[in-house]
Amino acid sequence: MSEFKRFSLVKPTVQMPFHIDFEWWQNNDRNWRVELRSLLCVEHQAAFADLPETQMIDWIDPETAEVRQLDGLQHALINHCARQEGFLTKHTTLVDAVFRLLLANGNAPLSALELGAKLNRPADIILRTLGGPRVYKGLRLFAG
Repeated sequence: MSEFKRFSLVKPTVQMPFHIDFEWWQNNDRNWRVELRSLLCVEHQAAFADLPETQMIDWIDPETAEVRQLDGLQHALINHCARQEGFLTKHTTLVDAVFRLLLANGNAPLSALELGAKLNRPADIILRTLGGPRVYKGLRLFAG
């Protein structure tokens, strides 16, 4: 049913933001956690080696002091591994580069224009690649 959310009468533009839809991953790719684990830095590969696939952690929001349960793997990947040198290089494929940049950005939505500027890639190609009917690595328009 989540695939039906993808289709819209609105034509995507370079100003519309994209994000990683982790729910799409869970619904469409049985090996999504394997993919995420492959992106962990050496330190976190060792740390997660013996932990359950769905290890949750308590995280305290530094601004509100609210305690939330987060997926430990996603948290480590976004807040540490994605910020390491070599996580994203100029030779990374477009889809992988967008995916990794969004991880490094805490999965905060970025438009094709912003992605293009940060990756030194044409925004129109990013839009054509990600704004079409096929979903790559859960990269989807951000609905808000």
